[in-house]
Amino acid sequence: METAAVIAIIAVIAILIIVLSIYIIRIMYARRFRDWQNEAILQWQEETEQARKSAVQQSRAVLGGKFTEQMVPYFPDFKYDPTEVRFIGSPVDMIVFPGLAAGNPEEIVILEVKTGQNVHLTPQQVKIRQLIEEGMVRWDEIHRTEEGEGEQEEIPG
Repeated sequence: METAAVIAIIAVIAILIIVLSIYIIRIMYARRFRDWQNEAILQWQEETEQARKSAVQQSRAVLGGKFTEQMVPYFPDFKYDPTEVRFIGSPVDMIVFPGLAAGNPEEIVILEVKTGQNVHLTPQQVKIRQLIEEGMVRWDEIHRTEEGEGEQEEIPG
């Protein structure tokens, strides 16, 4: 009976060691998981804060650029008469009609204002510039009748 008791005691001790090991391992991994979770939450909060700051900076830059685009005709170094400028905004910023104030327009200037770090034309602006350089510009008129129906007539230029 002594051997059976020793085996039973050894089995109980082995089971206790296994249960205790599982409990300790579980506590260690739960602590590791909480540490990882807290670290991930902190990292997410930092990234969120950086994204907000970046969005605010971009918004300020865009608003500043739009403000500058509309104010450029009133800057001292602007080479055209501000009364001859018509702001459009998109896809180009403005059209200038030099000589219009004197009643004798001499040319039409498509003007794009670039501010900040992005001084490149958009693909659409590049295409518009190309069309202008290739002479793909024309005059068109729409005449309205008294009944409210529109007639479009192309005037040969």
